[in-house]
Amino acid sequence: WITDKLGSQGTVCGGGRYDGLIEQLGGKPAPAVGFGMGIERMLLLLEEVGAIPAAPAPDVYAIVPDPADMPRLLPALEALRESGVAVQMHAGGGSFKSQFKKADASGARFALVFGADELARGEVAVKPLRDGGDQVNRPLSAVASWAAELLPA
Repeated sequence: WITDKLGSQGTVCGGGRYDGLIEQLGGKPAPAVGFGMGIERMLLLLEEVGAIPAAPAPDVYAIVPDPADMPRLLPALEALRESGVAVQMHAGGGSFKSQFKKADASGARFALVFGADELARGEVAVKPLRDGGDQVNRPLSAVASWAAELLPA
């Protein structure tokens, strides 16, 4: 099966009869059929035709300038998730600027900035990305007390 929606990678699946294949491999002659399908191409095609709904935007996007700080902040992210906050984070690191671009592109309402200064104080900076509100710092030790602020009204 071929589509024109994927450019030069248009073959999604194909197959046919393979009579004689078993005999060629040392077995007894037998009629056979087979097929192959490119799962990645199928997913691309489903996305192209709109058959896969878009994932909802996260409530917050975690920005972690120093990957070495991950063990210190993961409990806070887990506590947020347990409180119903949808958290997204780019696990591949990257510059502060590139992580902020990813946070904005994610559609998240807030960026949680786990910078060295904030972590030294036991805090996280909560920066609104959509309404232009003021950035505030919140204690990492009491995530449950302020997690509801991050949920949509």
